[in-house]
Order: sequence, then C-alpha cells, then structure tokens
Amino acid sequence: MGEVAAAASVVRRTVYGYFPTRSDLVLALTERAVTEILAVLTDRATVDEAADEAWAGFIARLWPLVQRYRVLVVLRRGEFGAGIHALLAPVDQALADLVERGQDSGAFGRHLPANILSQVAWSAVFAIADNDLSQRNLDVAAPTITSLLMLGVPEPRARELVADRP
Repeated sequence: MGEVAAAASVVRRTVYGYFPTRSDLVLALTERAVTEILAVLTDRATVDEAADEAWAGFIARLWPLVQRYRVLVVLRRGEFGAGIHALLAPVDQALADLVERGQDSGAFGRHLPANILSQVAWSAVFAIADNDLSQRNLDVAAPTITSLLMLGVPEPRARELVADRP
C-alpha cells in the first residue's frame, strides 16, 4: 500500500481511506479491468462476424490494456483468486461463448471444451505480454496469431486475420 501511495503521490492514509485493505484495492482494480475488457470484447463484435475475426479483433483492441491488467492473471492464482475469478466470470463466459460459436462454425478446434480453450488462449496473450515486459518489441500480431493457433485456426488463416487488421 505504501508503494501505491507513493506512485499516486499521496500518503498511505489516503489510500487506506479509499481501500481499507489490500484485498479491497485488488478487487477494485479487477472491477475496473472487467469493465474495460468487456467493453473491448463487445465493441464492434457482432454475432454476424466470424468467430475467428471477432477473436482477432478482440485481441487487437485488448493488447494496449494487457500491460495494465496482466497482474490479474498472477493474482488470480493467489490469495485473491476467488474474488478475481468471481469478478472475471462475465469475461470468461463471453470468451467461452465466442469460442463455442467458433467451434460450432468449424473455425476453432474441439480439442478442449470451449470454456477451457478460451482460458488457455486468452491467458497466452497475458503470458506473452508478461514475458515481453522489458523488451516491448512484440506487436499485437504475436499474441493474436499465437492465440488463434491455440484455438485451432490454421496458421495461414491466422496470418490473414492479422494482416487484415489496421
């Protein structure tokens, strides 16, 4: 909490006034992340859009936010896991629905159930961001292609989807 206060140029007491515990701070940040991620996920994505195109668009719009929220993937496995999982449930469900739609259309593989496959593919995006943190030499193509490949999209189609993005 001291580091948060220093970064915000306030005293610790001010931070504790808004967030009585570290858990309160983490959950508030998670709520903000969920709001932003759901906005990105639903922005311009329609049921008429092919699932692989919708996924590629989602990752392209998500990538600028990934550095900010990548810590949630780590915290999700720790002491704040239950609260973070609960708050991220709408994102998880929306991604599972998108992957299931892709599986039904044949765009995505059926090597895992949709809810697990969506988690694997979306977690890979955060893992890529986390590992590229200091270099920042990867653009959105790397996580988009990687996640599409994990979803079972053939590489030529994954590259085509990235090439079609501005």
